Amino acid sequence: MNTLLRLTWLLLLCCSQVHAATAQEADAQAAKALLEKALAYYQQHGDKAFAAFSRQGEFIDQDRYVFVVDTQGVLLASGGPSSALIGRDVSEVLGPDLRQSFKEALKVPESQGIQQADYRWQNWNDGKVEHKHVFYQRVGKRILAVGYYLPRATPEQARALRNKAVDALVKDETGTLKAINSLQGGFLQDDLYVFVVDLDTRRYVAHGTHLRLINTDFAKIKDPDGKPVGEPILKMMAEQDQGEYKYRWKNPVTGKVENKHAYVRKSGHFMVAVGYYSP
Repeated sequence: MNTLLRLTWLLLLCCSQVHAATAQEADAQAAKALLEKALAYYQQHGDKAFAAFSRQGEFIDQDRYVFVVDTQGVLLASGGPSSALIGRDVSEVLGPDLRQSFKEALKVPESQGIQQADYRWQNWNDGKVEHKHVFYQRVGKRILAVGYYLPRATPEQARALRNKAVDALVKDETGTLKAINSLQGGFLQDDLYVFVVDLDTRRYVAHGTHLRLINTDFAKIKDPDGKPVGEPILKMMAEQDQGEYKYRWKNPVTGKVENKHAYVRKSGHFMVAVGYYSP
């Protein structure tokens, strides 16, 4: 019976992973197709196409829409909530990652076609700042783009990052703790981050987002509602080498308190944890 349950669970897990990957691929294809459609329309109508891009209609597909900026960072068209910024320099609003990508686009010959980049933007469906992937292409002094929102980090990604941190600690304890605290080594991935507690002192020795927690007593940590978090996790880890714990915590990407599911594992006298968020 246990074997049957285990096989059923694995099947459901695999199906969910395939579904997530398929959905993301479909989003990517839809976004790219919308951009190709917009590029063809722009080739025919030039800047007159901006009016069509900026109104409800054929250039809006669910939460995917066309936006256009010029080489100076001025927003010329948008089918999304940023339409309120048309005519204004939105360079700073785009964020450093996308600004750099667009700067690089100006150096790339138009013949190289559609480029890609990642950035963060407010999702007008839920009001949250989320990870977004964008397809874009330069046409003269215009950059046409269409993006889509990426799914949140998965449980599998959280476990993988935790295991990566554990393996790194075994190889280079000092270097790994330094890397986590200095945002290096790939230990910060969107809303996933690593934190490490010394089980001998019960104090934080590394944290991927809140350095102010370093050297503080993990046992005294509570959630925003005052519910203990550190003490029950330490109690759990006193009885086992790894485990899971659910609590409420602020998501560093959305800035909101959300449900967090932490995967915790011992590594020598350290406790290594990574958790994923859900609304």
